[in-house]
Amino acid sequence: MPNQTFCERYGPWAVVTGATDGMGRACAMSLAERGLNLVLVARRPERLADLARTLQTRHGVTTRVVVADLAAPAGNQRLWAAIADLDVGLLVAAAGHGSAGPFLDLSLDNELDMLAVNARSVLEQVWHIGQRLKARGRGGIVLFGSLLGFHGTPGSANYAATKAYVQSLAEALGVEWRAHGVDVLACAPGPVHTGFAARAHMQMGLAADPQAVAEVTLRALGRRSTVRPGALAKLLGWSLATAPRAWRVRIMGVIMRGMTAARGAA
Repeated sequence: MPNQTFCERYGPWAVVTGATDGMGRACAMSLAERGLNLVLVARRPERLADLARTLQTRHGVTTRVVVADLAAPAGNQRLWAAIADLDVGLLVAAAGHGSAGPFLDLSLDNELDMLAVNARSVLEQVWHIGQRLKARGRGGIVLFGSLLGFHGTPGSANYAATKAYVQSLAEALGVEWRAHGVDVLACAPGPVHTGFAARAHMQMGLAADPQAVAEVTLRALGRRSTVRPGALAKLLGWSLATAPRAWRVRIMGVIMRGMTAARGAA
């Protein structure tokens, strides 16, 4: 899609959550290159300010920053106030975090925060911004699921469950909102080079580059309902497609044990 057409359909403003790291930052860079103005949402004000300056200088776009912790019940309230006067045509809900390891060894507080960011906060954003997109008759929503969201994943049980919620939500809304001119895309990558792997002590030898994943994702918007960027996501998606679900769960457990082997040595 030419940049002008992309801007007409999904501009002039896009909201990107989790904008200072990983897939959020990569999507913000790609959208600015296409000419969209950006509302950048994240927790760290210094990194938000640095990113905003970079995008303005490099691409000449206008930015607004929203410092918010989306795990908190009032996290999205700052976002609604910041976009009240803007014509928002696109939401990229990239904020999220994960965990790895036996479920009962993990912090309950962290798992509840993950559920709030990965699911509850996304639901609020999709509902509020979806109302605006329906009224304007065009726009798009990009939700970030995961390769792990297509089945239970031992060793990352809660994270996989939150991503299953996102995948299911995106698939259903993609059908519901087609009549309103709103495109909904679920991005379900495999491992991506972000800060998550280091925090979880995970080995990701086949991890994809975030910028490459962002480009594949944005090119798929309006053309597909789900995209699986990255070689590992495609390989596992194809190889597991015909296996019984119980087998898939066990296979993913084996894969997660291999990826978290560094935890025991940390």
